[in-house]
Amino acid sequence: MKISKKILATSTIILSAITLAACGNQSASQKKKQVLNWSETTQLSTQDPSLATDTTSFQALLNTGDGLYRLDKNNKPQLSLATKAKTSNNGKTYDFYLRKNAKWSNGDPITAKDFVYSYRRTVNPATKSQMAFYLYQIKNAQAINSGKKQPSSLGATAVSKYHLRVQLTRPLSYFKILLAWPLFFPQNQKVVQKYGKLYGTQAKYTVSSGPFTLTKWNGNNKVWSLVKNKNYWDAKDVKLSKVNEQVSESTTTSYNLFQAGKADETGLTGQQVASNKNKAGYHARLSSAIRRLELNQNKVKAFKDLKIRQAFSYAINRQQLANNILKDGSIPAKGFVPSGMGTNPKTGAQFENDAYVKSGVSYNLKKAKTLLQEGYKETGIKSIKVTLLASDDDSSKQTAEFLQSQLDRLPNVNISVQNIPFTQLISRQTAGNYEITIKNWQAVFGDPINFLDVFQKGSSYLNNGWNNNQFNKLLDQSENVYGNDPVKRWDKLVAAEKILMKDQGTIPLIQVAHPQLLKTNVKGVSFNPTGVPYDFKNVYFN
Repeated sequence: MKISKKILATSTIILSAITLAACGNQSASQKKKQVLNWSETTQLSTQDPSLATDTTSFQALLNTGDGLYRLDKNNKPQLSLATKAKTSNNGKTYDFYLRKNAKWSNGDPITAKDFVYSYRRTVNPATKSQMAFYLYQIKNAQAINSGKKQPSSLGATAVSKYHLRVQLTRPLSYFKILLAWPLFFPQNQKVVQKYGKLYGTQAKYTVSSGPFTLTKWNGNNKVWSLVKNKNYWDAKDVKLSKVNEQVSESTTTSYNLFQAGKADETGLTGQQVASNKNKAGYHARLSSAIRRLELNQNKVKAFKDLKIRQAFSYAINRQQLANNILKDGSIPAKGFVPSGMGTNPKTGAQFENDAYVKSGVSYNLKKAKTLLQEGYKETGIKSIKVTLLASDDDSSKQTAEFLQSQLDRLPNVNISVQNIPFTQLISRQTAGNYEITIKNWQAVFGDPINFLDVFQKGSSYLNNGWNNNQFNKLLDQSENVYGNDPVKRWDKLVAAEKILMKDQGTIPLIQVAHPQLLKTNVKGVSFNPTGVPYDFKNVYFN
C-alpha cells in the first residue's frame, strides 16, 4: 500500500507547539483526562475511505471507523461490528450478523446497507478509487470497476437490516484481515450524498463509526484531534478522551517537546536513535514497508532501456544509505517485497530470501557506468537530466540528497531535487507527474501479493510505464489458478518477484524503520508492521 503507500506508506503523530506549551504543566491532569499527544510526519490527504492511499489518512480512518473485524494487540482479526460470521460455498460466501446497538457518531444505526454502499462506492469507476482492486475478490467487483457491469451487481448484499452477505470469486485466506482495514469499513450513504465532493475533505464533512471522531482538521492544517466517540458501541473500553496530533516533518521539534515533557511520543532519526536505543521507551519499529526509487518511462525515454535502469540501481549504495545516512534502523532492501510477508509452505523460508535477485539491489559503481554507456549507445541518448521528486520530511530529504550524490557520479547524468509537501507529492505521483520520485509502499496484510500486484497491468498504482507480460501471467496464475494450492502459488509469486527485479521494474532502496520513543506510562500501544501502524482504541495512561 502507498499503501505509499503507503502501504504502505508508515507514520507517527504530535501536538502543536502552542497547544503543547499550554498543556506542558498539566501532565498530571492530562493523565486523569487520558489525553494523548502523538506525532505525525505527514499531513492528512483525505478522510474519504474510498480515496485514501497514504498511511496517515488510513490511520485516522482506522481510529474514527470500525469494521466487521478489528485487529487485536497481536494483530489478529476479531469480530467487531459483526457479532457472528458464517462461511459456506467452500469458503466463497460469508454471512455476517451485525450488532444491533452500533451507531454512527450522528446517531444513525449502522446497518448492512452501509457496508453494501461502501463497497459499491469504492468499486464504482466514477469514484476513481486507487484502492478498488483490493475488492476484486468480491464477485463482479473487477467487472464493475472496469465499467462492464453495474455497481448493483456486486456480490455484497443486505439480506436484512443486520445481515450482510459477501460472495467471493474464490476462497481468500486473508479476507478477515482485509475486513479489518478501513477500505472495507461501512460508509453512511446519507452523509456522503449530503456533502458530495466535500465528503472527507475536512473534519466537519465526516462521520464516525469507530472509537473516535475527527475534529480541528480543515483539510490543509497540520493540527487535528481525535475525540472519544460517545456513540461508539464499545465506548466503555475506550480509555482515552482525546488524541492531540500535529505534523512535524522534522523530529527535532517533536524530540525536544518529548524531552520537555510536552509530548508523549516522538519519532527518531540518526543521532537521536544512537542516543536513545538503550533507554526505556525506545522501540525500533521495523515495518513491512519498502522505500523505492521510481523511474518514469512515460516521461523519460531513457528509462525504457533496461541497461540504463540497471545502471541507476547499481549506482546506489543501499548499505550506506541505511547505516550512514538514515541511521534509524532501516535495512537495505533485498527486493520489492520486504520481510514479514509470508513463508514458504514447504521449507519455511522467508519470501524475500526465496525471491532474492542480487543484481536487482547490488552496488557496483564501475558496472553502473559501463551499463549506462552501453545504454547510451543502444538508445542514441547522450545525457540524462531529471528532477527527483520527494516529500519534505527529514527522512525523504536525506534520502533524496543521498540519491542525488550517488546518481550524479554517472556519466552525463544530472539530478536536481524538488521537495514538496506530502499531500502534493501524493497528487503528483498519482497523476504520474514526475520524472523520478521516491515512493513508499506499506503492507496491508502479510502476503507477497500485497506488494506484487502494484506492478500488475491494470493496477491504479502502475504509472511508471513498466509492463511485463510474463509477470502479469504469473500473478494471474497465483491468484486465479493456484489460489488453493499454497505451494504452487508460492512458486508463481517468487518467479514474479524475480522478473520484477531482473527487469528492474522498480529500484528498491530500504525496508523502512520508524524508531520511536514512547513514554513508559503510555500503555496498550501495539504496532502493526504489516498494516495501519497504530490503533488508539486500547491505549491508556497508567
